[in-house]
Amino acid sequence: MNLSAPTQIVFIISLIIAIIGLLAAFGILAFIPIPAVWIALIAYIVLAGGCLVRGA
Repeated sequence: MNLSAPTQIVFIISLIIAIIGLLAAFGILAFIPIPAVWIALIAYIVLAGGCLVRGA
């Protein structure tokens, strides 16, 4: 399996999701019903998917 760098848009989407998770962990976004650890996991999965899929 060959890994490739994710595109810039996938990286930015993952970064935004990770920032949302960080803000939820600090309680700034307390209205989000999902725990912060799951939000950070989603950001990592998006980034890992971008590395696994060529051209994404």
